Order: sequence, then structure tokens, then C-alpha cells
Amino acid sequence: MRNRFELLTGTILALTFALPPGASAQSPSVRQAPPPAPFQFGTREHVLPPPNAAIIRREPAHETPRSPMRDSAREAQASVPAPETPSAAPAAAPAPVPAPAPAAVAPPSADKGPINSMLDRVFGASDAQITEKLKEIAAARRMDSLLPREADRKAAEAFYKARNYAPIWIKDGGLTPRAKAAITRLGNAGADALDPAEYPVPSFNGGAHELAEDDIKLTSALLHYARHLQTGRIAPTRVSVEVDYGIKPPEPMDYLRRLADASDIDATLESFNPPHAGFKALKKQLAALKANASADEDTGRIPNGPAVQPGQKDPRVPALRAKLGVAGKDGDLTYDKALVAAVNRVQAKADIKGKGILDDKAVALINGPKPSQMIHTIEANMERWRWLPRELGRTYVMVNVPDFTLKVVKDNEIVWRTKIVSGKPETPTPLTSASMQTIVVNPSWYVPQSIIQNELLPQYDRDPKIFERMGLEVKRGPDGNINVVQPPGAANALGHIKFNFPNKYQVYLHDTPEKRLFAHERRAFSHGCMRVEDPTKFGEVMLSLAMAGPTPDSRTLLAMYGKEEKTYTLQQQPRVHLTYQTAYVDDAGKLVIREDLYGFDQRIRTILNSDERKIADVPPPLDKQREAALTTAKSNQEILRRVERGTASNPLQFFERLFR
Repeated sequence: MRNRFELLTGTILALTFALPPGASAQSPSVRQAPPPAPFQFGTREHVLPPPNAAIIRREPAHETPRSPMRDSAREAQASVPAPETPSAAPAAAPAPVPAPAPAAVAPPSADKGPINSMLDRVFGASDAQITEKLKEIAAARRMDSLLPREADRKAAEAFYKARNYAPIWIKDGGLTPRAKAAITRLGNAGADALDPAEYPVPSFNGGAHELAEDDIKLTSALLHYARHLQTGRIAPTRVSVEVDYGIKPPEPMDYLRRLADASDIDATLESFNPPHAGFKALKKQLAALKANASADEDTGRIPNGPAVQPGQKDPRVPALRAKLGVAGKDGDLTYDKALVAAVNRVQAKADIKGKGILDDKAVALINGPKPSQMIHTIEANMERWRWLPRELGRTYVMVNVPDFTLKVVKDNEIVWRTKIVSGKPETPTPLTSASMQTIVVNPSWYVPQSIIQNELLPQYDRDPKIFERMGLEVKRGPDGNINVVQPPGAANALGHIKFNFPNKYQVYLHDTPEKRLFAHERRAFSHGCMRVEDPTKFGEVMLSLAMAGPTPDSRTLLAMYGKEEKTYTLQQQPRVHLTYQTAYVDDAGKLVIREDLYGFDQRIRTILNSDERKIADVPPPLDKQREAALTTAKSNQEILRRVERGTASNPLQFFERLFR
């Protein structure tokens, strides 16, 4: 009896000394601490420079700023909750401490903060005792509350059972080296453009029951983190129904096997990130911005002020000269012709016709985005890189919609590039990946259902000759559907050549008779398809890369242009990736920022700044817009079938009757 009393007394004393000063096992200050604030994206305060604008350069910095992502990283490196009791609520997320978030994962330090103290803690329960508690938790189906995602829970239950419920992260009375490295990595999730607060680290304190639960909690956090590293925090279709790369994350069991067996878990977790050079370059830029950006974001920026006309004086002129690299006399405050010309050039790159007036809009273009805005933009782009296929292909075409460019890549080298025209904001170019299967010379244009519904039929009410004037024909296709078709020719909307990569959005790359549009810097003019500035050369390049033997060059293709349709079926079928890169690192290693043309960056920030973030990585139901589009197509087919049946001699008579 005495031995039992001494054992009980010793246990109570051990638990008492394990608590922080002034706290008890049920202390509200510890047990019910509020969770860290969610990562907050900022809002854009000005229009970002569109394509061909001056490359954004980082300004000299003196102090590391506090950004929401840095704050989240601090929170993950924070104090660990006090010991739990079996009846206590789950441990709260760590409280913040003033520690900077490094750009790369650093090895744990033995003398820096409570997290590191926890990493080296010696537990009061044996591995066998923890194993028994894991069995009890599984038998009582208490994993449901510890692994809220069903797929994760089923995988974890099977994984623990297969190892006879031995803990994954605990061995010989302490955390395994693998667990310590994983916890350190979770605290540095901000370097991956993720939020550490979404992957809470358990306290690993208390008795066998608490330690068993914490082993499961760390498993849950790592599954969540690994999935976000690989496929992102947001299901693409939550951003827009026009975004779908068809990528699905691996099964949780695959993650568990790789993580539990990893000899270098940090390297294993890093391998879940996209392997693409574009992603890695942005990650480096993100680290540099977070480490080097000035605490005062207005340092070196031109302040707003009254509009300045050419020839007027203004105290901002010296700073403006320095910013634009325009020489002038010391102390001269005159907004002279040289400065006016420089400001006009900046506006021209934004596709704005400059009048020489220095107003707040011109100042915003000259300044470019603030460091915090660049951080948000980079993070949104790193998220979108996670949506792309891991294997882009040995040879592929990459379209950057907001950059209005296309490049052809072979063996990781850019072999050709050109300008494109992208979709308007109201008719955006979708983001997807597909294989280029055919190149058609002198193609027919099958008018999309949306254009029939939204443009042709309403225009016909005002202009009964529109079908005839455009050379449109109503005919039945090989699939049995009725189509409105524009036959090959110089006036064809697709021009002389078309590049097919079948996809559910029914978009493609093609020539255009409207060459004048390529003179614009902001080239968002299409209904969603992409018009290529030099389609003949593009055809030569793609045929040479995707076909064996001699293939037509540009001169041969030009000679073929006319009214006779010819189709080349590609043997290699290179992939085409339609991307939305509002931030990228160019060939010279400079960070380039583009306009958020379709608001996708803002949409990502909105999701992550709302309750929707809790379910953001789960795809939403079929979008109502997509259902409406299908309904429109069916409605058009009914109309066009009546045209075919009742007015074969003159298809337009039906529309004439329809609109009378």
C-alpha cells in the first residue's frame, strides 16, 4: 500500500513540475488558448504592370517586415500547450514567439524556445504502454475525432494495425529523429507558401493515452501538409469552373508509407512540392522577399500627390528621375519633356495612352507592387503550380494567359516563343492540360454554342444578313449534332491554321485575320481560344518536333493556305499546358509581376481568408455556370434542328421568322 502511495505521489509531483509557472493541467490560459489567426492575404492597392512592364526590383531593406505568413510561421514555432489529462480538451495550437521564419528548413537547436525543449523531452510512458493505448483508441473508434478526413482516418487505422499499433513517431521514450525533423518542417511551412497554423503540432506531453493521441495527431498534420505540398490548399474548381487540370492527390496510405519509412523526412516532404524550375524559382524569391523586404514598404516609392502637368514643378521630381533613370540638373523640380516621355513609356507598356500627366494612376504604375503584394502574388502562383501535372512532358507547349505569351519547350530548353491573344475577363481562357493531336491547315470554324447563343442569334435580330455575310452555314456534323460552320478561307475566324488539343472546354490555338491586336500590350480580346501571332512558324516548329521524317517548313505551309482543308495527325502528341502565371522569374533571374487578369489571385486570397478555407481542398459540386452552358447547348441544338428540317433551301428564313 505504501509503495502505491509513493508511486502516486511521485507521479503527481512529476506532472506538477512539468507544467509552466502559474498553470495547471486545466489552466484556461494553456488548455483553452485561442488558435493562431489564419493567414491573411492583403488586397491589391493598385493596378499591377501588365506585360512588358519594367521588371519589378526589390528595394534596399533594413528590417524584416511582419507579414501574415511570417506571423503564421512564428505561431508554429511557438510555445507548446501544457500537459493534457485524459479528460481534457485537445491541445490548443501553439502560441506565438518572436522568431523569424527562415527561408529554408533549419535543423533544430537545443537552446532556442519551447518547441526544441519538447523535441528532446523524455516521456514518462513506455513504447509498450503507448501501443496499448493506440489499440484502445482504435477499438473505441476514437480516431474519428483525431483524423477528421475519412480517407486519412481509414488509411491511418490500416497503417497502425499493420504495425501492431506501434507508434510511428515515438520510440524508446522520446520522439524519433524523423518526428523531430517533421515537426521542424511543419513550423517552417510558410517557406512553402503554406500556413503553419493549418498543421498544428501536438504537445507530446502527459501519459500514455495523451502520447498515443499525439502520435495520431502528428500523423494527421503530416498527411494534411503532404497533400497541400503536392496538390495545393485549394481545389482548382473552387477558384473557377474554368480551371481543371484533372490532378488528384495520391492515396493517404502512399503518403504514410513514404513518411514512416523516410531516411530523410525533410527531403521526402520536399519531394511532394512541384519539381518544376518555375516553382523552385518562385520559392527562392519568396524567401528573399520575406527576409529582405523593408519594414517600411513606402521606402523608395514615389508618394501620391496633386496631378502634375508637363512643365510644372513638383518636389517629387528628383525621386521620379532616380526611379526612371532620367538625368537632370541637381535641385531641378521641373517635370520636363524627358520625364514626360519616360512616364508615357511606362503607361504605354500598360496599354494606356499617356497624356503626359503625372497622376496617382501613373505613380502606381511607376512604383509597381509593394513587397507584401508581391509576396501574396508569389504565394498564389505557387499554389497554382501545385495544380499542374508533375510531368509536363519532354516536349510541351506552355501558354501563360496573363503574360499573353506562348513558349515551346524541349528537354527543359525553350526552343521558340511568340505572343498570343487570350480570352477577355468575361470569356476567360480556361486553365487545363491536354495533348496536341492534330494541326489543321485551312480549318473550318465550328461556331461554339456560347457564341451562337450570346452573339449570333441576338445580332441576327438587328442584322438578318449576318450569317450570309460571315459565310456561315448550318449543317449536321459527323456526331449527329447541328453546327454553324464557317468554311475555310481568308476571312475564317481561325485564320489559315489551327492547333487541336481536345479538352472539355473546347478551346484551341489558332491563326487570326485580326493581326492588329498583337500591337497591344494587354491582349485580352478572344472568347477563350488563343490566337497566335506567328502561327505559320508555330506550325513548322510543332510539326518538326512531333512528326518523323521531313516536315513542312513555314514556306511550304504558306503555299498551302487557301480553301482546301488538310489535317496533320501528330505522332508524338506533345502536351499543351494553359497556365495563369501572374508572377514568374524570367530568363535573367528577375521577378516579373503581371496583372491579375481574371481575378484568380484575389479569389485565392478570398478563399484562404474565409471559413471556406476549412474545406477548400475538397472540389465543389458541379458549377451552375457549367450546367447553364450545357442547357444552352441543348437549346441551340433544338433551334438548329428545326432550321435543318424546315428551311433546307434557305436556313436563314427560320431566324427571320423567329425574330419578326
